[in-house]
Amino acid sequence: MTVAEWCIFGAVILYLLTIVPFKALGSPGFDNGRPRDPGFYDDPLRARALGAHLNGIETFPFFAVAVLLSEFRAAPQHLVDELAVLFLIVRAAYVVTYIGDRPTLRSILWSIGFAINTAIFFLPAIRHWLPS
Repeated sequence: MTVAEWCIFGAVILYLLTIVPFKALGSPGFDNGRPRDPGFYDDPLRARALGAHLNGIETFPFFAVAVLLSEFRAAPQHLVDELAVLFLIVRAAYVVTYIGDRPTLRSILWSIGFAINTAIFFLPAIRHWLPS
């Protein structure tokens, strides 16, 4: 497996880790029989963790498709790998800023992550102009 393919798995783990600690570590008020109870997310920290989690789920399909498309269409693998790692780093920082209630920085990081994803997606289209 390539580094980028491991990053796809890493993206799944990252979005799970944004919410699991709030549920699994015995947060008061969490009922596993009603895991989507809106009352549990009345706490602002939990609400932000849920927001980061949901955003991770939303960004995952584009990231996974971009990586796989680039690999299937013979984009330079080292660039796919490097951009995928960079995407994960930016996403981790995004989660920290989301949970830490830094909305402006969070939006900037989201935009950077989207730009990285877009770059991965278009690597096959521009591979002929890239250095090997």
